[in-house]
Amino acid sequence: MEAKELIKYLKSIGLEVHTTTKARGNQGFYLHNRIDISKNIKPERLMPTLLHEFAHYIHSKIEPFMEKTGGTIEKIFDDNDSKFYEDELLEVTKFVDNNSKCEKLEEHKKIIKSKISDYEQIIKEKYPHFQRSKKFCEFDRYIKGSKAKYLLKYDRVKLVTRGLNKKTEIYSIDNIENDFCDMPKEFAAYIRLKSCQKRQSRVSSKINRMNKYYKRPTELFARFVEGLYINSAQVQKLAPNCYKRFYELLNCGYYKELHEVSEDFINRIEV
Repeated sequence: MEAKELIKYLKSIGLEVHTTTKARGNQGFYLHNRIDISKNIKPERLMPTLLHEFAHYIHSKIEPFMEKTGGTIEKIFDDNDSKFYEDELLEVTKFVDNNSKCEKLEEHKKIIKSKISDYEQIIKEKYPHFQRSKKFCEFDRYIKGSKAKYLLKYDRVKLVTRGLNKKTEIYSIDNIENDFCDMPKEFAAYIRLKSCQKRQSRVSSKINRMNKYYKRPTELFARFVEGLYINSAQVQKLAPNCYKRFYELLNCGYYKELHEVSEDFINRIEV
């Protein structure tokens, strides 16, 4: 089944399908019987994305409030014993969507962690009892009278003095040594360490958000269906229990209209 045929079928069962939108910044988006596909999507991603969004529609018919709750594995596979389904679905998700591994973010996090360690060593050369989790009293006393204190909150600051002699000053953590010539290297290292800690926190938060998103049952199911189109044999290998249960339910009509298109998009790549 080609994309045009699938779109025609989706419209015939009452779905709105739009292929000229921005899809809210995604490749595709499903909400309230409407599927939006990004106008910038690559041709080879059109069918997998359509099936992904169609799977959300099917899931919404099984669990009416899944759009808000994210759904449940138990309901998707009509089985209260779902402990092994989630692990298998996560493996399929990693196969289907490389971004789900968060590899770039994890690598970035490692680099930041290494920098934090380096800055800590510089500080400990003079202050061996320094601990990141405790107050750095020597630094606190020094920074009170310095404009460098603003760099503890921002990596780059612009200070504008009021009055007749208006003056603008710009400071950056990349230029501490030039802007504050009298600052000991240990204190400059501490400011950069604090900046790295904030960056590390932001990266960790992003990883957590992505993991939460990819682990939502409705997303796991949609990528499972998407995976069946991309490579059914690989999905069967990665998720044998899900694969077996999916076809049991598909053949008895549990996944409703998904049965009507399954033959076309699965048999196309069956090995």
